[in-house]
Amino acid sequence: MSKDFIGRGWSYPARITPYGEISLSEGNDEIEEAITIILSTSPGERPMRPDFGCDLSRFVFGVANTETAALIAQEVKASVARWEPRVNMKSVDVFYDTEEPNTLYLDLQYVVKGSNDPRNLVFPFYVIGRE
Repeated sequence: MSKDFIGRGWSYPARITPYGEISLSEGNDEIEEAITIILSTSPGERPMRPDFGCDLSRFVFGVANTETAALIAQEVKASVARWEPRVNMKSVDVFYDTEEPNTLYLDLQYVVKGSNDPRNLVFPFYVIGRE
């Protein structure tokens, strides 16, 4: 995997190094942080890029069931495929937390383009189910 292909960017969350410089990420960290930003941003939040993000917020008040899990997986696949051109999405699996019924874990399986290195990222998602 070429560092030129992946590039470098501000660390997420933004932070300062001990030398007072902006902290930068590169390599696999850069890609994981970019995917996290996509999943954490709702469309419409960025005025100059109103379509950017993943519309997970529409599932916050949903029930944690298989239908919601399938819709979430579909939304995540489409958003990452659209906004992160450096990866090929393989799958998105949604798991329920057995101890916390309103917590779902999104397990994203992907491969960085130009490499043969399968990667995964687990992203927690919380729903406020109906009682």
